Amino acid sequence: MEDKGKNIIKGRGAQINTGNKFHKAQLEKYYDDFATEEEKQEYANENLATQFIKVYPKSILNKPKSPDIPVGFSMNPYQGCEHGCVYCYARNSHEYWDYSGGLDFEQKILYKPNAPQLLEEKLKSKNWKASSIMLAGNTDCYQPIERKMGITRNILEVFYKYRHPVGIITKNALITRDIDILQKMAQDNLIVVSFSLTTLNQELKSKLEPRTASVRNALRTIKQLSDAGIPVNVMMAPIIPALNSPEILKLVKTVSEHGALSVGYTMVRLNGMLGQLFEDWIRKHYPMKADNVLNKIRECHNGQLNDSRYGVRMSGDGNIAQIIADQFQLARQKYLKGKERLPLNYNLYQQYKTGQRELF
Repeated sequence: MEDKGKNIIKGRGAQINTGNKFHKAQLEKYYDDFATEEEKQEYANENLATQFIKVYPKSILNKPKSPDIPVGFSMNPYQGCEHGCVYCYARNSHEYWDYSGGLDFEQKILYKPNAPQLLEEKLKSKNWKASSIMLAGNTDCYQPIERKMGITRNILEVFYKYRHPVGIITKNALITRDIDILQKMAQDNLIVVSFSLTTLNQELKSKLEPRTASVRNALRTIKQLSDAGIPVNVMMAPIIPALNSPEILKLVKTVSEHGALSVGYTMVRLNGMLGQLFEDWIRKHYPMKADNVLNKIRECHNGQLNDSRYGVRMSGDGNIAQIIADQFQLARQKYLKGKERLPLNYNLYQQYKTGQRELF
């Protein structure tokens, strides 16, 4: 434990509001020579309450353009995320809504109450053919506000009504609320859950992703889902060299013991404003490790914190990236041997659409 709480905003991943690349001018707080550290901290902590903003999009399915993302479509009932993961690539997308990807990303949450209706309209369309859909892919569909809104629950009911497969990625134990419908979907191979677990170190977790499920609750969730017959893939994402990378073997062993059928990972890449945000975060929380971690990230991305090259940006390259890849290969062979996930079933949806469902 390195930080002593000085100038750190508790309960938030981001410690600053970075600028917005679409703004020609940036507003900054100006302090005169007599401003005290307490006054600066008071400013930093003001207006930290989370705001929830209702929006009504005209469509809900997005087709990823990146060849590194192996899904046909993604859908996001929320924009912005209360979880506050400081490394989150989705922070950059908040700038399109005229906000910062820093504190704004955690404080200004957009929610889409018409998302289930938009999905149903798409699934009823004569031109729609069953395709891989990831819920959510950008920000967590089970972030805390979902407990009140229930948008994700309603979306799942639409998927099950039409017997359309879907994948979910989340890091919140709230998903166990919906085990009843997930279990029914699993019986027809219509669901796979990717649960994101970055570290088994609760102290690190509370700083890196402050409002996600605790390590204990995350492991309990993986086991509950698995025991209910719901296939679980665990994503150790992202791998941050010299921060959580030493945990690979232990984490894969632990999640396998809790029922996970597979594991995946991505290498941290600090694209857009994330470089500034993450460097500010690590220098405040882990000042003694900061240079080592940042330099190792650069080693994985051709000397830069950001890497936009398709094919290598998600896994990194170089010696450190290869060592991490080798560790995952070893971990899978050692702890996941003999486990497998059945492919999602895309046939039931077509039977439903053509009126043949009643024959089965």
